[in-house]
Parts: sequence; C-alpha cells; structure tokens
Amino acid sequence: MTLPATRRTVLLATGGAAAALTAACSNYGDSNSSSSSSEKSSAAAGRELAKTTDIPVGGGKIFADEKVVVTQPTKDDFKAFSAICTHMGCTVAKVADGTIDCPCHGSKYHIADGSVAHGPAPKPLPAEQITVAGGVIKLA
Repeated sequence: MTLPATRRTVLLATGGAAAALTAACSNYGDSNSSSSSSEKSSAAAGRELAKTTDIPVGGGKIFADEKVVVTQPTKDDFKAFSAICTHMGCTVAKVADGTIDCPCHGSKYHIADGSVAHGPAPKPLPAEQITVAGGVIKLA
C-alpha cells in the first residue's frame, strides 16, 4: 500500500531542486554568481576580439564566449559592455536599431553607453575595457 505524499515529504523531496533553481536564477553580480566580470575580463585580457571593420557603425557584435558586446555608436567610437543582462543574467542576443537586446524578458540597452532603453533591466550594462589600435579591438 502506498501512502499519499504529505506536504513535508514533498518539500523534503524537492529541496535539492529548489536550491538548484535558486542558484540558477540568481541576479548578475550577486555574490552567489559563479564568475564575476573582472574574473572573466582578466582571463581574456589582451585577447583579440575583432577587427574594427567587423563592428558596424550604429551597431555592434556580441562575443558570447567572452560575455562581451562591442558597439560602434558613431564612426571610430568603440564601446564595450558586459553581454550579461542586469535583469536576470541572460546573455544578450542581438544588437539592432541602436540597442543591445536581451531575449529573455525584453530588456534593451543603448549602444552608446549601455544605459537601459527599455526595462525590466534595473541598471545599465557594466562597461568593459577594450583597446583599439591598428584596426584591432582587444580586451584590456
């Protein structure tokens, strides 16, 4: 004979799953995150991301492996930001019409300064350091 599950057994049985979900849904920048922007940047510092000709004027390009998005708001003005949305930690998916767009909940950021153009993102994308020399863009 099988007894029906009690509230206590259901809570105990799902406790591990709940902890995993909580960790997976932590906000970007929380102390529980597995890696920080500075750890990622220092690991890839000096690495060539792209040629300047790869970044369209008024647009940008996402480098998913480095978790960086590089934009060129105006000719020869290159910017770099974290590619991790400040809302729920999703990776942004495209750069179009002057914004960096997150596919998860519709957040959009301005390509010129990473500021929020459309929520629910609570804060801008953090800037990343790059160097531009000889037609090459590198993480600083």
